[in-house]
Amino acid sequence: MANAAEQMARNVNLSTFAKAKDLQNRILFTLGMLILYRLGTFIPIPGLDPSQYSTLFQSQSGGMLGNLNMFAGGAVERMGIFALNVMPYITASIIIQMMTSASPTLEKLKKEGEAGRKQINQYTRYLTLAFALVQSFAISSGLSAVRIDGIAQPFFILTGVVTLTGGTMLLMWMGEQITARGIGNGVSLIIFAGIVAEMPKAIFNLLSQARATSVNIVFVVAIAAMVIALVVFIVFMERSQRRLLIQYPKRQQAHGFAQGQKSFLPLKINTSGVIPPIFAS
Repeated sequence: MANAAEQMARNVNLSTFAKAKDLQNRILFTLGMLILYRLGTFIPIPGLDPSQYSTLFQSQSGGMLGNLNMFAGGAVERMGIFALNVMPYITASIIIQMMTSASPTLEKLKKEGEAGRKQINQYTRYLTLAFALVQSFAISSGLSAVRIDGIAQPFFILTGVVTLTGGTMLLMWMGEQITARGIGNGVSLIIFAGIVAEMPKAIFNLLSQARATSVNIVFVVAIAAMVIALVVFIVFMERSQRRLLIQYPKRQQAHGFAQGQKSFLPLKINTSGVIPPIFAS
């Protein structure tokens, strides 16, 4: 469905966009889901003391925690219900893909077509739930020191596990709905929306640090140019493909032979997509 929608978007220009009702509905549906995702990042888990957690986050916001916060669209900084984001789902998807090549049972399911794919997706959901439960329990246990006074620790941990796990499962469902009824890959769009939402803040912090430390403006411009060049290179590699010519045989007609049709089999240069860098992270 997503591929059909993308093909439709390529073939529609501005003059015919108003008539493409299905494409409009898909775009509006995608935007609506992404807006709901952004709203969810501002809803904190119950029982958390905002001032104490803000102090804790500022003291440990460098490194990996800062990167996770960017991927989660700032939800980690606010410890929102979507703080885990779709990371448990991505981890589960990678493990299932690896096990598909190693397990005869999963490999057999993969060859069964649509029914087998649905069963594998169901296994991915179960594994996502398991990862989300473990990660949310670890986070809730660690944050119990900054809970609101008067709330029992077991109750805070329980509500934290339910909230964070429910947030991840809701995001997984939203991603699947965007893929089926919207534009593009839902999980990728959710990650993209989180990163884009945090980019203005990251740029502002970079400029503030440059002013505070009297960094040469040429150095800042050079860094920006390198980032733009890197993005262009990534897009070029992602869109590059080798087209293998497919020549169909000639067909016999009433007045002789007709030339066979020609088509191409596109082979992407980057066949693995974003899975390797995500797995390495």
